[in-house]
Amino acid sequence: MAVENNEVGATELPRVISVDDHVIEPAHLFEKWLPSKYRDRGPKPFTAGIGELEYIGGKYRFTTDPEGQVTDWWEYEGEIFPYKRIIAAVGFSRDEMTLDGITREQMRRGCWDPKARLADMDVNHVEASLCFPTFPRFCGQTFSEAKDKEVGLACVRAYNDWMVEEWCGDSRGRLIPLCLIPLWDVDLAVAEIKRNAARGVRAVTFSEIPTHLGLPSIHSGHWDPFFAACEETGTVVNMHIGSSSQMPAASPDAPPAVQASLSFNNAMASMMDFLFSGVLVKFPRLTLAYSEGQMGWIPYALERADDVWEEHRAWGGVKDLIPEPPSSYYYRQIYCCFFRDKHGIASIETVGVDNATFETDYPHVDSTWPHTKAVAEDHVGHLPKDVAYKLLRGNAIRMLDLPFDRGL
Repeated sequence: MAVENNEVGATELPRVISVDDHVIEPAHLFEKWLPSKYRDRGPKPFTAGIGELEYIGGKYRFTTDPEGQVTDWWEYEGEIFPYKRIIAAVGFSRDEMTLDGITREQMRRGCWDPKARLADMDVNHVEASLCFPTFPRFCGQTFSEAKDKEVGLACVRAYNDWMVEEWCGDSRGRLIPLCLIPLWDVDLAVAEIKRNAARGVRAVTFSEIPTHLGLPSIHSGHWDPFFAACEETGTVVNMHIGSSSQMPAASPDAPPAVQASLSFNNAMASMMDFLFSGVLVKFPRLTLAYSEGQMGWIPYALERADDVWEEHRAWGGVKDLIPEPPSSYYYRQIYCCFFRDKHGIASIETVGVDNATFETDYPHVDSTWPHTKAVAEDHVGHLPKDVAYKLLRGNAIRMLDLPFDRGL
């Protein structure tokens, strides 16, 4: 059937702005960007064979083995972190996307080299990309858990300097900086937000559920200075699934496929937390963005939240805290994103044509590279041009205040 005039055809699909991709840190990052007085105590890259893998309580644990597959690692404060094929999966077949170790040389170069990344974005119909960290973990938990917080703070700042000046520096705005904060000290976090905002950064990564990291709850007021700084500077708070260092699972001995299927639960739980916390009431210009959580679950979640607010707000503890239906704060202040979610597209009016953004998840196992244009066409090709434009790039431009055109 021919595409009607008000629909998006494959040849005219707008170039994508991906709000959730990932970067594999180059081996020289901390040697170059960490002040010399901290380098002996900072993260160090090394290459070694990978040993046994254990999956305990939703977390992977690895050992080295001289006879094992050669792998690139980081060592920091006695802990070791290997790079695995599933986090640098682009270029491999589905059956090759395993938990085996991998070296940077075995990866596609775009995983860690910014010029090669831009070339891979060109192949993939992508104009701009926001990248989450790998070794620091999705919101910098690696440094938050460090014993030596002075070095941890220096590592956060070094990572941010590398992100802004090296990873994004020569990309002409196509690589969008996403920075870390020192999660263990809210005053230092505020200072880092302002330091980075002064050089044009408009995105910070944060934990979807801070209490899972042993940090104060968003209900406690502890994070209010951080939220205020983000509101003041126009910095978007980005929360990736797994940024609470755990993924939902059913039975403790369930295979990882169960965890992968339930990953959206983290985003749903976090969004409910924020909708009933009063944070979005107190900070009406604060923007939240949920990454890799998809969006097909959002219509019912909003319906349920509004129903609880209407029917149960007195005993539910939110009668005086949340003056309007929770969904009103979602539509005003929260963005979601998707890459394979046809149920979400079928409900896009309820999800919010102004609230949904697109991602490619490069270079992870879920990535749509190099077929993103075909995947996007399959999802939005039947939609009006203005709606498709918003979903694939327009909402991301508005959310992150990007220097690209803002309409058809």
